[in-house]
Amino acid sequence: MGSYNYYKMFGCFNRKFKISESEPPPDVMNAFRRYSEGGAHMSADQFARFLVEYQGEEGCTVADADRIMHEVIQRRHHLTKYTRRGLSLEDFFYYLFQDDLNPPLPSQVHHDMTAPLQHYFIYTGHNSYLTGNQLSSDCSEIPIIKALERGVRGIELDLWPNSAKDNVHVLHGRTLTTPVTLYKCLKSIKEHAFVKSPYPVIITLEDHLTPDLQAKVAEMVTQVFGDMLYYPEAVSLEFPSPEALKHRIILSTKPPKEYLETKQNKEDGVSPLGKDSFEEEFFKKETPTQSETDAKYDSDLDDEDGDFQNQKASQQAPPEYKRLIGIHACKAKHGVRHALVTASDKVKRLSLNEQELEKAAASCGTDVVRFTQRNILRVFPKGTRVTSSNFHPMMGWTHGAQMLAFNMQGYGKCLWMMHGMFRANGGCGYVKKPDFLMNRGPYNELFDPKRPVVVRKTLKVSVYLGDGWRLDFSHTHFDSFSPPDFYTKVHIIGVPADEAKKKTRIIEDDWGPIWDEAFTFPLTVPDLALLRIEIREHDMSEKDDFGGQTCLPVSELRPGIRAVPIYDKKGEKLRSVRLLMRFQFI
Repeated sequence: MGSYNYYKMFGCFNRKFKISESEPPPDVMNAFRRYSEGGAHMSADQFARFLVEYQGEEGCTVADADRIMHEVIQRRHHLTKYTRRGLSLEDFFYYLFQDDLNPPLPSQVHHDMTAPLQHYFIYTGHNSYLTGNQLSSDCSEIPIIKALERGVRGIELDLWPNSAKDNVHVLHGRTLTTPVTLYKCLKSIKEHAFVKSPYPVIITLEDHLTPDLQAKVAEMVTQVFGDMLYYPEAVSLEFPSPEALKHRIILSTKPPKEYLETKQNKEDGVSPLGKDSFEEEFFKKETPTQSETDAKYDSDLDDEDGDFQNQKASQQAPPEYKRLIGIHACKAKHGVRHALVTASDKVKRLSLNEQELEKAAASCGTDVVRFTQRNILRVFPKGTRVTSSNFHPMMGWTHGAQMLAFNMQGYGKCLWMMHGMFRANGGCGYVKKPDFLMNRGPYNELFDPKRPVVVRKTLKVSVYLGDGWRLDFSHTHFDSFSPPDFYTKVHIIGVPADEAKKKTRIIEDDWGPIWDEAFTFPLTVPDLALLRIEIREHDMSEKDDFGGQTCLPVSELRPGIRAVPIYDKKGEKLRSVRLLMRFQFI
C-alpha cells in the first residue's frame, strides 16, 4: 500500500473538527463601515439608507429600519427594551444572515392578478392522488393535501367506475394502484384548498365514467363545494381572472358529448390523440387484479357514500354534469397542429404529453405561443415515467404553456425547478407570464424561443459563505473522520442561450465554508430564467454528497446581500442551513 493511501486511511484520525463562528465577509464589513460612517454602531437613519441604497428596498422608512433593528437586538441579546444606540457589526451581520428578515425573494403577492387565467403559469399536479410510482402505489387524499398546502393550484383526479359500476373511484386506471374514494378527495380539497393561497383551484378530471356516474359526480361536487364551485351560466368566451375567482373551485374536463365520441372512437379502434395515455402504452386491457382491488375498497366507499347520500337528500337536484365544467377540455382529434391553429370563439384547454409538446415546439413553436395567448395548454409526463419522474419544464414555459402537470412525489432537479418558479409572486400558485408571451411585437411578430436575441441583463451572483449544516446533520453524516469539504454549484436554467454552469472552489474540513466568489451570467430572457443553487460535499472515493439546494426565479431576486434558505431533496426547508449571497443586476 502506497504512503498516500496509507495516510488517507489512517492519517485522517489526526484531522481536527473545525467549528468556528463565521466572520463577516469583506463586502459586509465595507458596507457597515460605509453606512455607519466609520462608527461602531449603525443608527436607524443609517440603516434605512443602507436598505434603500444598497439593498434596493425602495420605500423603506426610518420607522421600518427601527422596527427591524429592535427585532435583531431582541433576538441576539434577548433584551425586551430597546436601549441600544444602533447595530454593531455583529448585529448587522446577524441581520443579513436571517432568511426571514432578509429573504432573497418578496414574500407578498405583487403581480397583477386581474388578467384572464391564460395570462398565468399555474402550479399544477399530475395524478395528484398517487403516493409513489405510477404502477402500484396507493391512491390517497394525503398527496392532494400536501400539494395544496405547498400552493399547488391544479389537482388532477382520474375517475373510474368501481367493480359494480355503480360508484366512482379515483385511481390510475388499468394499473395496480389501490383506489381512494372520490368523496374523500373532494372533501380534502374543500378543507385544504385555500390554506396556502386564496386563488382558484382547478380540478382536472380524467373522466372514464358512464352518464349515470357523471350525474353522480355532479351531485357530489355540488354537495361538497356548494357556492365555492365556479361554473359560468353560458359557455365562456374568455377566462375570468385569478382575482375574480378567489376562493373558488373550477372543474376542467371534456364535456360529456366529447366523452361519448371518444368512447365510440375507442370501440371503433381509434385512439384519441393527446390523451393521458399511460394505460394505452402499458395495459391493453384491465388487469384481473384491478377488479379484486376494486371489490376490496367498495365497502369503504359504501360507508362514505352513505354519508354523502344523507347530506344531499334534502337538497335540490344539482345542475347537470356538463354545466358544472368551468374550463372545457378538448382533444387534438385531427392532430396537434390542427388543434393549435383552429380558430374558435370559445376558450378551451388542450392537453399534450411532453413528447407532443417537443414536436410542436420544433415544428410550429410560434403556433404554440399563439394558442396560449388565448387558451390554456396543459402538458403532462409521458407514460414511460413509471417512477413518477418529471420532464424539464423550461420548454413549456418558453412557449407559454400554463399548466405543466408534475408528479409532486417525483423528487429531483426538474421538480426543484418547478418549486423555484412558484416561489415567485409570494408562493400563491399563479405567476404572471412575461408580456412578450402575451403580446405581439412591433411588426406583429410572436415570441420565438429559437430566435437569438441580445443580452438584456447581466446577473452578478456573489457566494460569500454558508452555515447551519452542523445543526441539521450529524457530525458523521458527510465524513466519518473529518469535517465536510463543501462547494457550491450555481446554474442558470432558461432559454438555451442563457444556460450556464459555474461552481466555487472546495473548502476543505469546514462546517462553515467561506468561498467569497462571484460569477456573472449574461441573460437574453431574464424573465424566464431560474437560478439553481446546489451545495455538495466533495468525496474523493465516491459520488459527492448532497448538501442542499434551492431554485430562485431571477426576475424576483431582491438585489443586495441576502440570506438564502436551503432545501432538502424533497423540497422541504432545512431548519438551519443557509447561504449568504449577493445579487446585482449590472
